[in-house]
Amino acid sequence: MSTTTDHRIETLGSVSLAVADGSVQGADVKSMPVSPNGLSSELLEELAALAAEKVRGEGLRLMGEGGLLPELAQHLMQAALEAEMDEHLAAEAGRVGGRGSRSGGNMRNGYRAKKVMTEVGAVTVQVPRDRLGTFRPRMLPVYARRTGALDDLVISLTAKGLTSGEIVSHLAQTYGMTTTKETISTITDKALESMAEWRTRPLDPVYPVVFIDAVHVKIRDGHVANRPIYVAIAVTTDGYREILGLWAGNGGEGAKYWQTVLTEIKNRGVRDVLMLVCDGLSALPDAVNTVWPQTVVQTCVVHLIRASLRYASRRDWADVARDLKPVYTAVNEEEARARLADFDATWGKRYPSIAGTWERAWSEFVPFLGLPDAIRQVVYTTNAIESLNARYRRAAQACGHFPNEQAALKRLYLATIALDPTGRGRQRWNNRWKSALNEFDVLFDGRLTAGRV
Repeated sequence: MSTTTDHRIETLGSVSLAVADGSVQGADVKSMPVSPNGLSSELLEELAALAAEKVRGEGLRLMGEGGLLPELAQHLMQAALEAEMDEHLAAEAGRVGGRGSRSGGNMRNGYRAKKVMTEVGAVTVQVPRDRLGTFRPRMLPVYARRTGALDDLVISLTAKGLTSGEIVSHLAQTYGMTTTKETISTITDKALESMAEWRTRPLDPVYPVVFIDAVHVKIRDGHVANRPIYVAIAVTTDGYREILGLWAGNGGEGAKYWQTVLTEIKNRGVRDVLMLVCDGLSALPDAVNTVWPQTVVQTCVVHLIRASLRYASRRDWADVARDLKPVYTAVNEEEARARLADFDATWGKRYPSIAGTWERAWSEFVPFLGLPDAIRQVVYTTNAIESLNARYRRAAQACGHFPNEQAALKRLYLATIALDPTGRGRQRWNNRWKSALNEFDVLFDGRLTAGRV
């Protein structure tokens, strides 16, 4: 025979305590804070008793069909709608001098059922109607079929890399909701407005280094093809990574395209960039010199390393990367050539193409060897770039291919927001930023300090 437990809620200071006699079960219930929404002790006590009864019976289900929270949400939403209608009718009665048709006022006119998707499951509410049809509930707008919190949940799941199909399945399993991929796409389209604001937000007046990188995605434009999405990643003056923007390309961008992109960045407040690092974008240097004449364009060591690893087996990546490090950390060109020869002697028979990759890019790589060591570390540090690329690749691969450029940009933008709600994707670049900051200011004749004033 089961023993039931009677609890009472007593308030002590700002904490409500579930209290029971020591002789009955459950006397060691932990203290429960008073609700910030003003729920009374009696209501909390009733909910606790209901939960206990459910657990002893068929089990307690919180969300989804038959769940406790959707039922509570339904009652709360219904009460809120009734309160809004009372407020609306009172306001109109005060305006026209009374209620009812004889005084020219307004009055209730029944209800209409409406099914709403909420963050705790689907609920059906009875929306009150008025005779004049002027009632516009704030909590549940006329054509709304979802709450804002559910939209935020869907956008968050998309940002984490889930596909539309996976989100539909998740909502069905967890919340008992029936929805479609098209609905999910409609919800995530709400991010397009914030994406437009993010892509035009003001930027810092000067950046020590800006990297131009590319993530290749599959876009269906008549036929499915690999297309680059370019991302501009900056190192800020306080030593953090900042994502400046995303741009869709076709792989054959000329100087005019890059001048448009860089001019857009300049118009957002960037007066100067000390170094711009890229690889394989032959038209970019000319465009840089047009927009920022003093900017130094440097071949990206990160891309050279990445290109080298493409020729190596995955199990050898760590060893190949370790043996390449003496090449780009050499003190001068002569030592770098000697270290490259050592690398080729070790790996040349297995991977002969790697040394050739460095030889073909040697003339663009050599200026890097003239940089102070602190600046070199900023330029060839890969963690902040590779972690971002990994996040973007996961987001792109989860979708397979995109119907258009906008869909691809939206997905990568949401992945960016998942990294940092501000959209800047801030991450510490390295742990020795102050020495690099001083070297930048000396090497570039104080432009870094002048640009920050």
